[in-house]
Amino acid sequence: MLCYGEGLLSSLTALLGTVLALSRSPALACLLTAGLYLALHLFSLEPAAPQSAQRVLRPRGAAARIAHRGGAHDAPENTLAAIRQAAENGATGVELDLEFTADGVPILMHDETVERTTDGSGRLCDLTYDEIRRLNPSAKHRLWSKFQGEKVPTLREAVVESMHHNLIIYFDVKGHANQAVDALKQLYLEFPRLYNSSVVCSFMPDVVYKMRQADTNVVTALTHRPWHLSHFGDGTPRFTSSWKHYLYMMMDVILDWCLHSFLWRLCGVSAFLIQKNFVSQDYVRHWSSRGIQVVAWTVNTFAEKSYYESVLDSSYITDSLVEDCDPHY
Repeated sequence: MLCYGEGLLSSLTALLGTVLALSRSPALACLLTAGLYLALHLFSLEPAAPQSAQRVLRPRGAAARIAHRGGAHDAPENTLAAIRQAAENGATGVELDLEFTADGVPILMHDETVERTTDGSGRLCDLTYDEIRRLNPSAKHRLWSKFQGEKVPTLREAVVESMHHNLIIYFDVKGHANQAVDALKQLYLEFPRLYNSSVVCSFMPDVVYKMRQADTNVVTALTHRPWHLSHFGDGTPRFTSSWKHYLYMMMDVILDWCLHSFLWRLCGVSAFLIQKNFVSQDYVRHWSSRGIQVVAWTVNTFAEKSYYESVLDSSYITDSLVEDCDPHY
């Protein structure tokens, strides 16, 4: 894994040395480093209260089992049926993807298009809620015949169903920062119970930062997979152009350094949701010493789950609660 350093001090020291080497000006190097430190001090947000974070991230004081997209292997992803199935299968919580229709209705959907999971076609930004509601989100699932009559649910419907089953909710915000924050704020106002039973997470630091600004009582987390700008989840490159591929790999290195050095502090997060291949005992200890919980994804075999529960004592996100399966990208 990319080196995550030893905290803010080492990052600032590295920056000081880099600027000094490039500019050969001690005054400029000190000024820029001091300016960055001051900016971080002024604009960093405090995380949610530790007691609230603990209740959400380690309910009952133990590692949590979170059903990815509601448990995409066991039931059609991001549906009410998946939430019910996850509860029946013994999940502690569900991870749900927040997206928006063309007319601004918050719904559950992972992709920007509907082809992969439904019997329809088109981009979400071009489809109204009424059009989305006519689609069948079970159409492409391996157990489609078992889940007839499912509809793409609204965010509110999913929250009500999850609370009915006493499940922790991981709201995975795919984008639309301002729109998402407004929708989530309304939910927290309507259902105050969510403060102790949900976490807002995103790959996008601006989403997390704006959520913390909007409501300091909401537990938040940053989601990260090293190399995700340059590679898809299965490891294949996103770009065929060599120059673009290596440009985005360089951006991946910068993003990884920023997240592990200061963005976590700036955004006031309580947890890191990290791709499982980059999690180790040292990694968990590193963040635990800073009051940050590590939640791994996507942990899909019995052996891996046993390791996370008994050795790492760390929560994890999985595609199935009942059997080993391949990851759902």
